[in-house]
Amino acid sequence: MTTAEEFLESAEKKVFDPEHRRKLVFNISQYDKKVIEGKKQFTDLELAKERASALKTKAIDNLDKYLIEFEANFIKRGGKVIWARDAKEAQEEIVKVLKRFNTKTVVKSKSMVTEEIHLNHALENAGIESLETDLGEFIVQLRKEGPYHIVTPAMHLSKEDVAKTFHEEKGTPLDYTPQQITAWVRKFLREKYVAAEAGITGGNFLIADIGGVALTENEGNAWLSMAFPKVHITIVGIEKIIPSIADMELFWSILATHGTGQNVTVYNSILTGPRTNGETDGPEEMYVVLLDNGRSNVLEQVEQRRALHCIRCGACLNACPIYQGVGGHSYASPYSGPIGSVLTPQLWGMKEFKHLSFSSSLCGKCTEVCPVKIDLHKLLLYNRRDSVKEKLSTNTENLMWLFWKKAMMKRNTMEKGGAKLKNFMLKQFFKKQWGNRRELPHVAPKSFNQIWREGHGMK
Repeated sequence: MTTAEEFLESAEKKVFDPEHRRKLVFNISQYDKKVIEGKKQFTDLELAKERASALKTKAIDNLDKYLIEFEANFIKRGGKVIWARDAKEAQEEIVKVLKRFNTKTVVKSKSMVTEEIHLNHALENAGIESLETDLGEFIVQLRKEGPYHIVTPAMHLSKEDVAKTFHEEKGTPLDYTPQQITAWVRKFLREKYVAAEAGITGGNFLIADIGGVALTENEGNAWLSMAFPKVHITIVGIEKIIPSIADMELFWSILATHGTGQNVTVYNSILTGPRTNGETDGPEEMYVVLLDNGRSNVLEQVEQRRALHCIRCGACLNACPIYQGVGGHSYASPYSGPIGSVLTPQLWGMKEFKHLSFSSSLCGKCTEVCPVKIDLHKLLLYNRRDSVKEKLSTNTENLMWLFWKKAMMKRNTMEKGGAKLKNFMLKQFFKKQWGNRRELPHVAPKSFNQIWREGHGMK
């Protein structure tokens, strides 16, 4: 079964699962309420979005310059930088560092880039225990699932689902409340933080002028993951660069508002290297892995490079009617929703993932809510165009569109056959694509052109 066929199969199951839809609609409606309140902190939200967009454009257009500036400043403070061309290289370098410290256990905060490179699997193969410390990630790890959403990994689960998971995997009482589960996880993880030899985190932003890694979170687990272990490794995509620490005032708030509806998240940290003399906590060594993994290919695309402006707030997922129907796991990518449908084919191959760019209504709501003004629905169209240019369509599809084009280009051809024949042809050739549960539109007995001509006494 191809990736596209798996997507269709999974999507159909989720779309017609009323319980799945109920959970997603409820969770997204709660998010929507908070975002409305969060946006009130901006006196001019559109101006803030314009500024954020301009800063990301500046950063991506000068990516090489800012990455080198970041590296130089980070190394000055005792940090070490590893450049990784792809997932395999990143895995190998990370395992190499961990082996040097005789690491047996790693505590890990939420990071989509570690999902992207399948880091947990690589660590497991190397005999290293990797423990997710974000509550949502911890839950989906227990369920042996990937994250459902780039901000809220367990969005698809109800509190009853979570209680059942902990009961089955950790032996907690089945009637545990969310508060009791949280307390149990806190106690369990505290022991792991102290015992772990290494901590691994992602990074929300790379700050070029100070050589800093900015991390934002609500649970404090990332802070603990880097405070106790002797070595801290942070893995960040090269597109996360921003020019200056002065830009953080804008990015902290705009990310928090569009990500969770907050004015600012609870914990915001900027890391500039390992522990120095006189400091009581922090790692003895700190590494930043700068990951490419296809991002340079996206940078080469004149139009689609704008997708690299993304700050991973998840707003476009919550706004997307397709995501709300098919859910996160159907995409078979760490990046789901509209941004995932743009990036995934660009990062890992149009041939395997072009179907994601066609899995959109092109309603434009994703573009409307994006805090850095990425015109996502247009980028999806560019992806579609590229897939056609690369001749990735099937012969059957090409033939169907050829006949359609010929019919549409001539009024005489278009009017031939009458409504009965056209309805028959639609049913014969398009029913499967239209879906078994949807009724095909009926062609009217007379076209608008015919009615207009008759009304004006024209033949």
